[in-house]
Formats: sequence, C-alpha cells, structure tokens
Amino acid sequence: MEKQRPKIPSDIKIEDVYTPEHIKEFDYSRELGVPGEFPFTRGVYHNMYRGKLWTMRQYAGYADAVESNKRYKYLLKQGQTGLSVAFDLPTQMGYDSDHPLSEAEIGKTGVAIDSLQDMETLFNGIPLDKISTSMTINSTAGILLAMYIAVAEKQGVSPDLLSGTVQNDILKEYIARGTYIFPPKPSMRLTIDIIEYCSKYPRWNTISISGYHIREAGATAVQELAFTISNGIAYVQSAIDRGLDVDVFGPRISFFFNAHNNFFEEIAKFRAARRLWAKIMKDRFNAKNPKSWMLRFHTQTGGSTLTAQQSENNIVRVTLQALTAILGGTQSLHTNSKDEALALPSEQSVSTALRTQQIIAYETGVSNVIDPIGGSYYIETLTKTIEEKAQDYIKKIDSLGGAIKACEKGFFQQEIHKSAYKYQKSIEENKTIVVGVNKFISDHRPQTTDHRPLKVDPKIAKAQIRKIKKLKTDRDNSKVDSSLKKLRQVTESETNLMPPIIDCVKSYATLGEICGVLREVFGEYKEKVVF
Repeated sequence: MEKQRPKIPSDIKIEDVYTPEHIKEFDYSRELGVPGEFPFTRGVYHNMYRGKLWTMRQYAGYADAVESNKRYKYLLKQGQTGLSVAFDLPTQMGYDSDHPLSEAEIGKTGVAIDSLQDMETLFNGIPLDKISTSMTINSTAGILLAMYIAVAEKQGVSPDLLSGTVQNDILKEYIARGTYIFPPKPSMRLTIDIIEYCSKYPRWNTISISGYHIREAGATAVQELAFTISNGIAYVQSAIDRGLDVDVFGPRISFFFNAHNNFFEEIAKFRAARRLWAKIMKDRFNAKNPKSWMLRFHTQTGGSTLTAQQSENNIVRVTLQALTAILGGTQSLHTNSKDEALALPSEQSVSTALRTQQIIAYETGVSNVIDPIGGSYYIETLTKTIEEKAQDYIKKIDSLGGAIKACEKGFFQQEIHKSAYKYQKSIEENKTIVVGVNKFISDHRPQTTDHRPLKVDPKIAKAQIRKIKKLKTDRDNSKVDSSLKKLRQVTESETNLMPPIIDCVKSYATLGEICGVLREVFGEYKEKVVF
C-alpha cells in the first residue's frame, strides 16, 4: 500500500523531497526576478533589510490614554521603532465611555479614546513627525485619524509630515471580526473618503487590508491570501469608481498578514502575495507606477496559535513565526507576548517579545542577504501552488459579483467556518499536534514569580467616565452643535466626510457624538443569518 503523502494546513500535498523536476518550467525572470522589481516575489525593495530593518511595531494600548502613553514610551525606550495603537471595543464601535453599552469594556482590549482630549494625552511627549503610527481601527477610522491630524497640528506638525497607517478595512469586519457599525455601502464610502482625503499626504498609508483577522477566525493560509486580495480588489475598484487615479492612491495601499506555525507555508504565502498583487495592479487595473504594484505589509504572529497551557512554549512559537515573516519580506512586525492566551501582556512579557525581534535582527544574520531562500525547489514550488490556489478563489469570488457581494451571500463566512471546524477536529483527533495541549502534556506547573497577568484597574473606567462628562460641560457646546450640524449636512450629500469630521474633532465633539450623527443618517447594520 502506497504511503499517503502528508499535507500542509492549506490542504496541499507535499513530496518527500523536491528536485529541479518540480520547477522545470520555472521562468526566473518572470516568476522570481530581482528584488525591488516586478513581480516583487523576492521583496519590494532592492536592498531590503540591508538598507533598513523592518519596523518593530508592538501592538499596544490598554486602560486609558495615560497608561497607554506610559507603555508607548516604555516600548520606545526598549528600542521599538514604530507605534501600533490598540483601541478598546467602545472606541471601535463608536460609543463614548459614558454610554451604557460601554461600561464593562472600557479600556479592556485597548485604550479608551472618547475625544481629542484623550488623543492629546495618548501622544503627549511623542513627536509625531519623528515616529510612524499604525492605528488598528475600522468603522471609526476617519474619526481617529481626524484626532491624530489635530494632535499633530497642535504639535506644529503638518499632516504631510505624518507617517503611518490607519487600518480602515471594513470588509473584513463583515467577514470575520464583527466590529462594524453601518451598512456596507456607507461604510465603503467612509473608507474611500479616507483614501481620497489622504492621497495628498505622501507618507500616510490610507488603508491596511487585513488578512490577520480572517486567519484568526479559522481560514487557511490560502484563504487568508485570497480573501484579503479580493477585498483589496474591491477597494481599488471603488476608489477608481470614485474617479481617483490608481497611480495616486495605489502606492499608499498596505496589507496586514498573519504568521502561523507551518514554517515554509507561511514564507511561500508572503512571496505569493507580492507576486499576485503586482500582477493584479498591473494587468487588471492598468497601474503604470511601479510603486502601485508593490505589496507592502505588516505582520503579526498568530494569536490563535498561542496556548494557555505551558505558556513559555509560546516564546518558541512566536520566534519561528517572526522568522517566517522576516524571511518572507515583511515591512513591519509585531511579535505576540507569551501570556496573551491568558490576559493582556505584562511589561516583562512584551519586552521579551520585542527582544525576540531584536535577536533575530542583530544576532542571526538573516537580514544580511535578500531573500536567502529564493530558488529553493520546495519554496518556489509551494509559492506557485499557493498563488494558483488563491487565484482560483479570486475567480470564484469574482463570479459571485466581487468581495462585497460574496460577503453578503455568506461565501467567506462559510468557507472560514468549514476550515476552522476541520482544523479543530484534527486537533481533537490528534491528527494535528499542539504541544502541551494534545501531546507532551505535563502535570507539573512551574511556579513563576514573574507571571502576573495585567489587569485594568476598575477605577480607570470610572475616571474615564468622569473625564468625558466634565469635557462635555466645560467645552464650547455651541461650537460643538454647529460642527455636528455641518457634519449632518455633508453626510446627507456625497461630499467627502473627512473635513467636517476634523472640524467636529477640533471643537471637542466626542467620538460617540460624531458616530451618532452618522448612525442617524446611515443606519446600523444587522448581520443576516446566511446558514
């Protein structure tokens, strides 16, 4: 009986060994080429990490702006080279901290930001013209970006000097995450409004199209790639339909991918992503600017791969996942902390996670050579296979009417649920081994004195509520009312919403008040049961 060939998680069968026979039709110039040139398989820049290391950008934010500001300054002191802001659920969902629905979640999954006053505190003492900032925010992205622009102006920094990214990817919220507010059509309008408004700012990435959350929901590597690229196609097409020039906004599109445990599959996924996007932008959208063809991406190691059992093992998992992102050519990287399966990361564990990147960067030598695994029989075969399988998915999504229609029909959700169920079943049946969970289980639990899970002091939530109530009393409310009235008028038209949102923010209208106007005009989205 012939031995069954093993498979990697994307259901791709693999051989015992790879030889030149597996890439005999391989065209070096067409499929691989030179780093920094089309199709960018080997990297988006000619010198890659020999010129500049990836940005070490630890995702952080908890409690209130004061506590998060302390954490940012701590991370920068430890050698972090970029900021990444996590916002709490009320902020993501457009509710102020004094809203009844916010009470139990203030500052829990990120920092609570209710107004420009909070944003000023969050970046107090941090020069915004010297540091790049990534903000993981979607439905309320325009409001948080407006606050960031206003804080910069208070620091004397012009918007055209700001560098960073706002996630601004609403489609994946309907697909995998759920922090949407408005129906898809007005949500897409808000997304494209940001792309249009910021196209004049050459250093700001106007959208970070996220496969990370799709993967965390249970998608395979191929699905993560295909669904993310399909969402990218939808955004580009919507911007073109708005009348925007693809070669103006195209160079400022960025992506956000996950790094899971199957080492070579992840590396091949990143390489396939660059090649696939370059072809789509060049051939499908007729982009002429080579910068429009470049897929630049941030990576975060896989949160769903971390285990509460034997949590020290997570350091090893994260190290290997980080290495896949670096060998795959990432532009920036977040490494998860060992205790994130248990609680918000402690200061010590987040420092270890940052040190992981620094050790890889400065002690291993992997950054000395560009694409050191390029030309591997296995890697090139796997890169091509993943690209082809992703293309098949994209064709299917196109046949359904594109990403928005496919989302409304529940296609993405059903595919992800099937993959998640299959993976979990394979763990329960011991076909997939998770060390410390279904194999190599230890009854001994080491007594550690350093593991103190970070908990948000309940007093902070009460103080946040008091602060916003005081703001609403002390500010010029006639100015607030006037700015909100103007916002409503623009919302009811087809004019770009960013200028009136910025005016509202500068008057100290709160995030909840601004979102309240948008809710009244746009309505709220209620998820349909599709299966």
